[in-house]
Amino acid sequence: MKQVNFYTKPNCKLCDEIKEMLETYKLMYEFEIVEQNIEQDDQLLNKYFLTIPVVKVNNQELDVSELNAGSLDDLLKENLTE
Repeated sequence: MKQVNFYTKPNCKLCDEIKEMLETYKLMYEFEIVEQNIEQDDQLLNKYFLTIPVVKVNNQELDVSELNAGSLDDLLKENLTE
């Protein structure tokens, strides 16, 4: 099963909203959400501190400035469909 990396942290309202979107998209596209708390990894914290939530599929990322239902659907469709 293909994986979607989801970079997040606790008590992040925007992260919760994007996770709900991802759960909804799991009904359309087959994938596993790999959730990573950036506060548990110094390298991830330095990289994503100001940009979470971040969704990454293959080598493509969408951060908080780009994430919405349309851009998320495009990312998933492009990377998860044959």
